[in-house]
Amino acid sequence: MKICGKALAGLLPVLIVVAAHAQAGSNQPVDQTTDQSAIAAQIRELRGEIDAQRAQLDKLQRQLAVKKAEPARVEPRPAAPVVEPDAIHYKGITLSPQGSFIEAATAYRSAATGGGINTPFTGIPLEHSDQAQVSEFFGSGRQSRIALKATGELAHMKLTGYYEMDWLGTGITSNNNQSNSYVVRQRQIWAQAALASGWSFTGGQMWSLATETTKGLENGTEILPGTIDPQYTAGFVWARQYGFRVTKDFGNKFWIGASAENAQTLPGGSNPANQVLGQSGSGGGLYNSTANYSYNLAPDLVAKIAWEPGWGHYELFGIARFFRNRIYPNAPASSAGAYNDTTVGGGIGGGFRVPLAAKHITFGLKGLYGNGTGRYGDSAIADVTFKPDGQISPLHTFSALGTLEFNPNKRLNLYMNYGGDYVGRDIHGDAGYGLSTADMSGCNTEPVPGGSFSPNTPSHCAGNNKDVQEGTVGYWFNFYSGSKGRLRQGIQYSHFTRNLWSGTGGVANPGGGAQGTDDILETSFRYYLP
Repeated sequence: MKICGKALAGLLPVLIVVAAHAQAGSNQPVDQTTDQSAIAAQIRELRGEIDAQRAQLDKLQRQLAVKKAEPARVEPRPAAPVVEPDAIHYKGITLSPQGSFIEAATAYRSAATGGGINTPFTGIPLEHSDQAQVSEFFGSGRQSRIALKATGELAHMKLTGYYEMDWLGTGITSNNNQSNSYVVRQRQIWAQAALASGWSFTGGQMWSLATETTKGLENGTEILPGTIDPQYTAGFVWARQYGFRVTKDFGNKFWIGASAENAQTLPGGSNPANQVLGQSGSGGGLYNSTANYSYNLAPDLVAKIAWEPGWGHYELFGIARFFRNRIYPNAPASSAGAYNDTTVGGGIGGGFRVPLAAKHITFGLKGLYGNGTGRYGDSAIADVTFKPDGQISPLHTFSALGTLEFNPNKRLNLYMNYGGDYVGRDIHGDAGYGLSTADMSGCNTEPVPGGSFSPNTPSHCAGNNKDVQEGTVGYWFNFYSGSKGRLRQGIQYSHFTRNLWSGTGGVANPGGGAQGTDDILETSFRYYLP
């Protein structure tokens, strides 16, 4: 259309000239010969202009044909912003690695435990032992964690599967000699069906229902002490074990739940030879041959309620335990008259956590008191002892933890914890736990070692653990927290005190119990996946 317009525009002046001459010829007389010559000249001029316009038109048509033959040119558009999903979607399932992190951690202890970055609380060295005279330092990346959560939404139900692992497991051949050959550890692996009606069913290895949560009784909302030490802090009530849990949500304000969880009995004090509680692990059963496993009569039963009225989180729970051993009253002469003895134990616990100062401060308190509930305290103290005839006697135990956290801004978290695990005396004549007749005369004498890798505890220092107490202060600072993940660093200081029950001490230690202390400084540098 543009080419035709240009051609018409070129012919327009010619037509105007012709029309003007025609008009003049009709009004004025002219010489016939002169007029014919002029007209012939004008015709020749018009033909020349027409030929020129035709040539220009042909040229434009050829150029148009060439352009049509060329591939169309696409103008570049500005690049669209890259949308990075928060999760991976696969066949209707949402997969998220949130909770995964890589850590470089260190631990310095004023008294050596030989325990890596995980502190064995009941193994805090007594003050006159070989280990208490030397310090230790360990660095490790074994607490690094891989987590994967899969969720699928149905019309009236939400399905969830969760797996969590780290490298704090120890195989029989694991060591620090060269390759740090530690095994992968199963922390959590569970499946859940949450109904729209508020009922939820969960099974697998998970945090015990006795562990404090921040949202109702929901898996994945457990509130753990903000410590670097993977053993957490003395007084913290928890277990991570097999369980099958059923919970009900009432209006997102009140929850009830119950669970059946894997049992294990931790004995302490006297251990009569006329009874059997369990055995070392069977390799054929894929248990560790260097660990002891009790013959459990039934799972531990835990019931719990939680309440969130709008300010804070409150919970109350109970634990029922069932202990069993086989007793041989005529041992060692014969097995005649052998029988199974069953004893019931349990405890009650509760706690709360409330925000203060416009949520910049959080205060929490939690505890568990019972008979035979020592393994649920962070120090993993004894559950039971034995009477002279071999019968089980559950020990009185108590665990408590107070926590104060400060969050002045989104990047900084300061925390302070104080807690402890206590086990009471339980004496039955010359048997039981915390015997007042225990020989403590050698507790203040440093022993001679048994070799390069064989330190010794003081001889004639036979008292049982009375309590483990810990005070902790530390911080976490986020260098970065956003769509690319989180980079944080922390430092923690802890002071431990481990006390033994007193016995007969003589002049060196007149009736007093032995004690061990340890000062621990830990650091952590972590990168979390978004």
